[in-house]
Amino acid sequence: MPQDISENISLAQEELRGVARTVAEIEWLLLLIVLLYLELSGTEGENHSAVLMALFFYAAFIMSFRYANFYKPESRWKIAIESWGMIAFITWSLWFTGRLESPLVNTYLLVIITSALTLGKLTTLAELWLIAACFFFLGSHSAIHDLFSLSYAGGILARFAPFVLVAYFTTMFSSDIRYGLNKAKLMSETDELTKLLNRRGFAIAADRLFGQAVRYDRALSILMIDADNLKQVNDSYGHKAGDQLLTLLVKSIQRHLRDTDIIARYGGDEFVILLPETPALGALDVADRIRNSVANTLMEIDGRAVKITVSIGVATYPDDGRKLDSLMASADEAMYKAKTGGGDQVAKFSA
Repeated sequence: MPQDISENISLAQEELRGVARTVAEIEWLLLLIVLLYLELSGTEGENHSAVLMALFFYAAFIMSFRYANFYKPESRWKIAIESWGMIAFITWSLWFTGRLESPLVNTYLLVIITSALTLGKLTTLAELWLIAACFFFLGSHSAIHDLFSLSYAGGILARFAPFVLVAYFTTMFSSDIRYGLNKAKLMSETDELTKLLNRRGFAIAADRLFGQAVRYDRALSILMIDADNLKQVNDSYGHKAGDQLLTLLVKSIQRHLRDTDIIARYGGDEFVILLPETPALGALDVADRIRNSVANTLMEIDGRAVKITVSIGVATYPDDGRKLDSLMASADEAMYKAKTGGGDQVAKFSA
C-alpha cells in the first residue's frame, strides 16, 4: 500500500491568498469610484489636483503591495496595513471633496467590510475608532469648542451609526462562516469512528514534522499498524463488533504515545503513527509496548473473550527513507512482513 504523500500547501496561507485577491479588487474599486466622482462632479483647481495626487500615490501603494513583491508573504498584518492605507486615502479625498457632505463618505464602508470579513472583531473595532476620529476631524465646526458640544457630537454619532451597524452584522456573519469552515475542515481531516486524524489530516501534520526532521537533521520514525483479526471479527460478529475492536485498539495504542506523537487511521484496519525525535531503537521499544498492550486486551462479545493482536512495521528517517512517501512505503513493507510472519509481532524495515 505505498501511498505518495505530496507536499501540502498551508490551508491558512491559501485562505489568505484568496482574501488578499478580494482586498485587491476592493482597492481598485475604491480607486475607480473616486476617479469617476472626480471627473463627473466637476471638481476643479487645487482640490482636483490634490485628489489626483492622492489617486496616484494610492495606486502606487497598491502596486507595491500587490504586484511588485514589496511584501511578498500574505499575512493579516499586510491586510491591516492596506486597510489603514484605504482609510488615509478616503480621508484625504473627503477633505478636498466636501468633507462629511461628500458622497464619498460611504466609501469608509469598504474598509469596514474588508476588516470585518478578514481581520476579526478586535481589528475591526480599532478601525471603527480610527474612522470615528476621522469623522470628527472632517466635521465642519467653526470653533474648537464646537468639537466638544453635545449637538455636534450627536450629529456625528447619527452619521456614524450605520457604519457601526454594518461592522457588527458583517463581523457576526464572518464569524458564522469561519465557524462553519473550521467545522467542515475538522470533519474532512478526522475519522468519524475513532476521532483520530484520517489520511488527509495525517498528510498535513506529517508533512510539517517531516520537514522539521529534514531541516534540523533529526531522527523520525513511522509505525504502520494492522489489526490482525478485524476481518474475522466483522465476519463472525458483525461490523458493530468490529467498530468496538477498533475503539479498544486505539485506546491501547494511545497509552504509549507522547503528546507530540501523531496517530491516524490510515485505512479500514490500518493505523499509522509518526514519532518525532525518535531513532530506530526508541521506535522499536514503543512498537513492542503497543503490541504487548494490545495482545493483553481482551474484548467481550456476546459473553466471549476475543483476543486482539496487531502487526507493526517500523521505519526510521533517514536510514529507511529520505522522503516521507518512501519512509511510509518502508514501514508498510515491514508491516506486511510482520503480518505474513504470523501476526502479533514487530518488524523493522530492512533493505
